[in-house]
Amino acid sequence: MPRLKRKVDDFLIEWKNNKDRLPLIIKGARQVGKTDAIENFARNNYKYFIEINFALQPEFKSIFDNGFDVDTIISNISIINNNFVFVPRETLIFFDEMQDCINCATSLKAFNIDKRYDVICSGSMMGINYKEIESNSVGNKQDYTMHSMDFEEFLWAKGYKENQIEDLYECMKECRPLTTTQFDVMMLNFKDYMVLGGMPAIVAKYIENKNFSGILTMQEQILKDYEEDIAKYASGLDKARILNAYRKVAVFLGNENKKFQVSKITDGARNREYRGVSDWLSDAGIINISYCMEECALPLKGNYNPENYRLYFADTGLLIASLDEEAQDDLRKNQNFNTYKGAIYENVVGDMLVKEGYDLYFYKNDKGTVEMDFFIRDKNSLIPVEVKANDNSTASLNNLIDNDNYKDIKYGIKLCNKNIGFNGKFYTFPYFMTFLLKRYLKETK
Repeated sequence: MPRLKRKVDDFLIEWKNNKDRLPLIIKGARQVGKTDAIENFARNNYKYFIEINFALQPEFKSIFDNGFDVDTIISNISIINNNFVFVPRETLIFFDEMQDCINCATSLKAFNIDKRYDVICSGSMMGINYKEIESNSVGNKQDYTMHSMDFEEFLWAKGYKENQIEDLYECMKECRPLTTTQFDVMMLNFKDYMVLGGMPAIVAKYIENKNFSGILTMQEQILKDYEEDIAKYASGLDKARILNAYRKVAVFLGNENKKFQVSKITDGARNREYRGVSDWLSDAGIINISYCMEECALPLKGNYNPENYRLYFADTGLLIASLDEEAQDDLRKNQNFNTYKGAIYENVVGDMLVKEGYDLYFYKNDKGTVEMDFFIRDKNSLIPVEVKANDNSTASLNNLIDNDNYKDIKYGIKLCNKNIGFNGKFYTFPYFMTFLLKRYLKETK
């Protein structure tokens, strides 16, 4: 089947067309499609392509042993493989699995100064010391974070055209309800997307087979691979703590407050012992962190409690796969789940917001009388975003909008299984339109 189109494809073209381009590091969890995207880009845009995988070809780790002079590095590469061709401005060098050879990050300064060859680095990013990368290559690299496929990429994979997606956006922009057909079909697509997640190999198998056969097995293998990677790349006592935390993400999401509580991970667990564990999992691209705001006010980044947070899976398909073998069928048939259904919808919305470039924040006051799932913003205001698994009360949303104490809040957004609408206080959008929110706010507010 044809290769699945990804948003990183356009980014890579823009990067190449920039005459002042820097060496590029593409970050992201394993199996999100980084290597495939870079290889496809190289085949279509360069005469010569040098691909070095430090995990599969450990002999190449020695190419930096004699220092970081570009000519020396090229000479060492050629000694190991004399079939490689290096032609200035016609060659792309791709260092894959960079977490197995951190020296390749150090070399980026030399490659940037030299300018003869384009360089891209990539890897799972597990266990990489980001501070070390920054100190060794500051000002000499560009970072790009790649995620699993978002809902728009999923629609592309299913054959939907740009104009069909644009029709959805026009309805959103004009606050005009979707047709019954648009709404029903897109909700079915969205439920499939939640079950599948966005791992490209899984989406490709689904598209090819036109069913869910074998999907759960593939997802369970990815979950096992993540555990193996944690065991491989996490160091010392952190290894056990990271595994403990990772295995409890789905459990805490099922709790009423969804707060990640270190004391309940294992007997005797203390916050100070687990400090940095969530950041490690987030840096690895496995989970998304949502921090509790101290108060409902701007700015977002200067107004949260780093000790009070929720963890979400960075791919909702993997969350559902982690539950039990029947969970996928239950979701597709709208059965069971009970209170956990809310956690699933929160997870997918959080994932979609992250893929749009948002950081995640929530709010819950001390009395528990006001709670909000997420916050985003436009140019001038703070926007509460409520995710509803069922069409029940929106008391917190109304409270935040009506209360004069929350001066930065002018209106809100409710995401649910309902059509587009506005009641004078908040906009209602179906879940699947979350991927259009950033564009909507930029162009209309």
